[in-house]
Amino acid sequence: MSLSFTKTHISRESRHLVAIVLTLITLCTCCVSWSWADESPRAIKILVTYHSLSGNTERMAEAVVAGARSVSGAKIVLKRVGQVTSEDLFSADAVVVGSPVYWSNMSGEVKAFFDNWQFKFGVFPEFKMKNKVGAAFTTAGQISSGKEITMLTILAAMLGNQMIVVSGGGAFGASATTEGESPGIDDKELAEARALGRRVADVTRLLKAGSSQ
Repeated sequence: MSLSFTKTHISRESRHLVAIVLTLITLCTCCVSWSWADESPRAIKILVTYHSLSGNTERMAEAVVAGARSVSGAKIVLKRVGQVTSEDLFSADAVVVGSPVYWSNMSGEVKAFFDNWQFKFGVFPEFKMKNKVGAAFTTAGQISSGKEITMLTILAAMLGNQMIVVSGGGAFGASATTEGESPGIDDKELAEARALGRRVADVTRLLKAGSSQ
């Protein structure tokens, strides 16, 4: 009888020990899952939009997209300015705008795009673009023909909407000279555009991660 009691007691202790071990394994598995979830990159959405007649600004836009896509978790929407919808604009965490230089300024199509932020999409007075990341890129025929001024006017429109503007590929953004000794878009200019896209994605991801904490 004493032996039977001892076996029963040991059996109960064993079952209790197994239950504890299984509980610890479950908790460890959950902790690992939570750790992986915390370290996974947060998804960000970037709108790259442009106007292009010759195709040069379009090539720069495609390079910006390639650079942004190199950052994990980045989803990119590429559209011409006339095709952008309010959903594209407001759902984006960042907006990168490209324009050819027309008389030392952005093209009329790009200016109309910014005007439509209010007249078509109604960003004001709620400042619906506030704290989104913004950046610019441009193309021009000559070395000194207004590329920096054009990028600054694009960035000024973004600043007026309380966006957070960044540069990359150059002091104010990425740019290309499409005539002269290097016609079209060369590899260096494409690399600058990719650098801009990558920096926009990096900064956007950091800002979004910080705002969610």
